Amino acid sequence: MAAILRRKGFFLLEPMSIRMLERNFVAGLAIGLALFVAGCKKAAGPGAAPVPEVVVVDVVQRDVPVVSEWVGTTEGFVNAEIHPKISGYLLKQNYRDGEQVHSGQLLFQIDDREYKAAYDQAIGDLGQKQADYKKNKQDLDKYTPLYQQQVISKQDFDHVNQSTRSSAAAVASAQAAVESAKLNLQWTQVNSPIDGIAGIAPTQVGNLVTPTSVLTTVSQVDPIKVEFPISEREYLHFADRISHHEKYGDQKSDPDLDMVLADGSTYKYKGRFYVANRQVNIQTGTINIQGIFPNPDAILRPGLYAKVRSAADVRKGALLVPQAAVLETQGQYQVAVVGADNKVTMRTVTTGKKVGDDLRIIEQGVSPGERVITEGLQKVQDGSEVKPRQAPPEPSPAISGAPGSSAPASAANPGS
Repeated sequence: MAAILRRKGFFLLEPMSIRMLERNFVAGLAIGLALFVAGCKKAAGPGAAPVPEVVVVDVVQRDVPVVSEWVGTTEGFVNAEIHPKISGYLLKQNYRDGEQVHSGQLLFQIDDREYKAAYDQAIGDLGQKQADYKKNKQDLDKYTPLYQQQVISKQDFDHVNQSTRSSAAAVASAQAAVESAKLNLQWTQVNSPIDGIAGIAPTQVGNLVTPTSVLTTVSQVDPIKVEFPISEREYLHFADRISHHEKYGDQKSDPDLDMVLADGSTYKYKGRFYVANRQVNIQTGTINIQGIFPNPDAILRPGLYAKVRSAADVRKGALLVPQAAVLETQGQYQVAVVGADNKVTMRTVTTGKKVGDDLRIIEQGVSPGERVITEGLQKVQDGSEVKPRQAPPEPSPAISGAPGSSAPASAANPGS
């Protein structure tokens, strides 16, 4: 068959030649693949991920004011619940709900007809008693010289004398009844006892009111108080300063109080410590403190949420890092420390209080001068290499109202 094909002009390969071709093809394919992979590696080299650039700051150590916060509630400086002193039908409300009222201003009028009649009756009764007394006094004046001359008996004289005394007592009783009726008549007009803002009246015109009814509440709101609890430990820390304040009053060295309202804004006026309660609440272990704030525009009203801040204590040699350098994960705090070799170490730390809006005290875990990352934390992990860029140093917090003297206990948490 092979000879026939050769005669017809076909070229046939021997089996040995076929095997050599196969080996050469496989070798060429392998060399081509190797060259392709090498080319890919060489092309990928320039596009490899660069070393991430991060911003670092040094851990600093300095004395800083410790700012403490408490949550409290605003209260009127004086809150006067207005009750009627007599019973009757409410005829008129003489102020608008929520209006600023003044001491002595008429707020409500109660039906006075019954009390006016009682007053008139008491006046008439007093007149009758006064007439009886006058007659008996005239008889006594007439009988006294007759008794002294022994013209009348002692029994007749004593009878006239006792009648005069009895009528004098009746006059005094009638005068007291007149005063009582007069007061009841006056109490049909309900006046404000203080200057302040009158609340919305819970009792409507036409209602029958009694001395247990609350007609309204008037609150003096300038100044306004803020009441907040502090811990027993805080109280003991500042007990001497509280005592000094109670004995000598406000001092220039007293720390200011700042008030943060529910919308996050800080109230424009500074407050001061006012008073501490007489006892500690045995159930909560806290004692109520009251601060006092100016409120000339009556912006603040009783019952508002108020966060009170103050810096009345100084932490000596505190280690500080920016708040942005602290990572929190499930209650654990970490900072990324950059070593001299620019390698990152994720370190667990114990945090303390905030200092201002940007700094945080670190109790344990770092040392002064170490570098921590504040920007680019999402790019790094433990052991990774970084390209650090130093950030400008944080300004030192101002220490105002330092507690070295006799500042009150209004403000500080001693680092608890």
